[in-house]
Amino acid sequence: MNNYILKDENAIYYECGYSSDNAIYLRLGSEAFFLTDGRYTQEAKAQAKNCEVIQSHNLLKSARQLLRKERIRTLAYDPKEWDVQSLEFLQKTQTHFAPRRQLSWKKRIIKSPGEIELLRKAVELGAQAFESFAQQAQAGMDEYELNFLAKKALSHTGRYDLSFDPIVALDAEASKPHAMPTEQRLEEGRLLLMDAGLKYKRYCFDRTRTARFGKALEFSMEQRFSPVVQKAYDTVRKAHDQAIEKARSGMKASEVDALARGVIEKAGFGEYFIHSTGHGVGLDIHEMPFISSRSDTIIEEGMVYTVEPGIYLPGEFGIRIEDMVVMQNGRAEVL
Repeated sequence: MNNYILKDENAIYYECGYSSDNAIYLRLGSEAFFLTDGRYTQEAKAQAKNCEVIQSHNLLKSARQLLRKERIRTLAYDPKEWDVQSLEFLQKTQTHFAPRRQLSWKKRIIKSPGEIELLRKAVELGAQAFESFAQQAQAGMDEYELNFLAKKALSHTGRYDLSFDPIVALDAEASKPHAMPTEQRLEEGRLLLMDAGLKYKRYCFDRTRTARFGKALEFSMEQRFSPVVQKAYDTVRKAHDQAIEKARSGMKASEVDALARGVIEKAGFGEYFIHSTGHGVGLDIHEMPFISSRSDTIIEEGMVYTVEPGIYLPGEFGIRIEDMVVMQNGRAEVL
């Protein structure tokens, strides 16, 4: 793939080490061009590597001129990055635009040793944030306050960006996998689910824990609930552990999904596991590989993904446990 065009910020960053919210990256054979406007030119020239920075007040027009000048016959692009109007404008050349779904994700699916270290650091900072949140959570706080507290802890008081808006849900609210905050208040004996993440040098962290609030909050894997909730929790934990311990390089992603799903189905909760087992994590919080029952992706060394089985009983409670793993030496290692 010698010729391609990118618009997505993370896709561009992966190519040259810099991106902005108004940029186009063109790889044309051995040459690369970073197109942006005057607001970002100085930073781009200082940080973008192995490409020519071109300042323009009309990026689409400049990109089209480059395609004509270089007489590019075929250009790959990812359809999800482009709106119809922009694409139609660019296509008014002799260049054939060849759609390549998940173009950048496929390039980024195997993480380099350097990327894995950045992800390890993100996980380390994220673990500290979970501990900070647990120490500060207090009885009487509602989900809005808990959500705000999570944002403060994850950002390390503004030092880091979040990889997504945190989910902090109590009891029945936790049965909604992407629950929004409500006025439900934290009290002794209540179940709390927290799904949250941050970014370190643009690389994402993602974790979920479910815990019972006693006199205080602890996010250890050892939790004690009522018998019905405990059965679900123990099932999710077993599914989480098995999907990690038995995963091997060379498996299909669907086989890894089945490792977790089989445990939950055997326990009688199959219909309440309503999402896939995991997803890749890197510059994007959701990227390849997708650990689902429909994925034929082969799991290889250097892939990083989440393992996050869950059980959700509508109107009652929800349980999810999530960790990030990296495939190394043929096995899944928890980051």
